[in-house]
Amino acid sequence: MPNTVAQTFSEYRERLLKFIRSRVRALEDAEDILQDVFYQYANVNSIISPIENTSAWLYKVARNRIIDQHKKKKDEPLPAQYDEDEDDYIVDEIADIIYGEETTPETEMFRALFLEEIQTALSELPKEQREVFEMTEFLDFSVKEVAEKTKTPVNTVLSRKHYAVRHLRNRLKELYNSLVTDNI
Repeated sequence: MPNTVAQTFSEYRERLLKFIRSRVRALEDAEDILQDVFYQYANVNSIISPIENTSAWLYKVARNRIIDQHKKKKDEPLPAQYDEDEDDYIVDEIADIIYGEETTPETEMFRALFLEEIQTALSELPKEQREVFEMTEFLDFSVKEVAEKTKTPVNTVLSRKHYAVRHLRNRLKELYNSLVTDNI
């Protein structure tokens, strides 16, 4: 007897969302894709013709929705200028460029520019801020683990990371604005 939609949702939700989030930066987009996958599952899986390999089917549909979402985002034009209210949008766009699967000469150029700018911006940071940022973002340590390893209070670690992120955002904002305004 096939699982109900609720049982399938309960069983696969966390793993499937983690899979989608590893390929889609914005949480809202990932949750929309997850909802679409389970909506389609509810419509397709019936007693007359149940889906035999639920896991494979869910991941295949999720993969297809991710591809559709990337294609849709690729068609959206970049805003003409950076706006402080669009900070999260810009960060997501930069992340899509750096971590995206698309490999055109243009995306490779943007990727190289952004990665070079990140390295330069990191080298400008004070040693303590750079170490905290690298440990949390590149080595995937929790803030608590960084505090223990560096024998630094958690609030100090949080503060150092905040200043590092703010510096990186400002540097990437400058690069983004120069690329967008030069290409108009």
